[in-house]
Amino acid sequence: MSVPRFRAVVLAAGLGTRLRPLTDQIPKPLLPVAGRSILEHTLARLLAAGCGAVAINLHHLGDQIRATLGDSYRGLPITYSEEPVILGTLGALVPLREFLQASPLAVLVNGDSLCRWPIARVVDHQRAKKPAATLLVSSRARIDEPGGGVGIERGGRIVALRNAPPVGVVARRRIFAGLHAFSPEMLRGLAEGPADIVGDLYIPALSRGERLDTLTTSALWHDLGTPARFLAGSLDFAAPSRSSWLAPSADVARSAELDRVVIEADVRISGSARLRNTVVLPGATIGARAKLHSVLVGPEAEIAPGVRLENAFVVRENGETVVRPL
Repeated sequence: MSVPRFRAVVLAAGLGTRLRPLTDQIPKPLLPVAGRSILEHTLARLLAAGCGAVAINLHHLGDQIRATLGDSYRGLPITYSEEPVILGTLGALVPLREFLQASPLAVLVNGDSLCRWPIARVVDHQRAKKPAATLLVSSRARIDEPGGGVGIERGGRIVALRNAPPVGVVARRRIFAGLHAFSPEMLRGLAEGPADIVGDLYIPALSRGERLDTLTTSALWHDLGTPARFLAGSLDFAAPSRSSWLAPSADVARSAELDRVVIEADVRISGSARLRNTVVLPGATIGARAKLHSVLVGPEAEIAPGVRLENAFVVRENGETVVRPL
């Protein structure tokens, strides 16, 4: 007996405010990591896990996402949900209730996070244990504030979210990693309009005694919300262990020295340039003898010969290359 395919929603409507000006011209989910957009990495994981159809919500520069992906990704049908006003992580699901209820199980994933998502494991847990929802949590991401993250009892069940009173004994806390599986029945009766899935769905569900589970992953997971996080996430994903990743169309001089870098499409790096822990986005130019350490170079940016930069964010803005602190 074949296992029924699930349906998924990828959240891609955000403004990407903290990555501006990168995201003034490109929606964050379309920014490239190792030759493919963040969104394409996620769609590939969904397809491999048995997803039968996916919906993507759109707001900021949504036409670019439509134009890039079209109606399907490697045979995976895509439905688009336009949001003239951003609806939030729960509000985005209400217009898609009919789409999701065609499957007994739904997956929701953040379109601006980077991870080798263990989607099949999350789906298998949801099918086998049948909680109201299963949330993926990271064993590696750091919790920055006391009482933060997801409070979990010893068996993996969620007993605390945000600042809501716990409904049980918290044995440990983990960071939510941007992927959930849930029953579409949870969406019944929800009103249209902006809403947050944790505050407006999960916390009330906990207070009613409904079961929410976690599945823990040790896979690297990155929220790519800032230039520093985008740099770290791209390097961890594409250039682990001091390796480097170079796009086939990159033009790199033989005398250039590269130490753990990610070089995207159509980049030009001239002679004797030295790059370390650096990501260079499509179409940028690095002049001869330039030295870059821990730098994110935006699309089409031009770094002059001999320039030295460290912990910097370099962008093309109004026709000029601008250097900012990372």
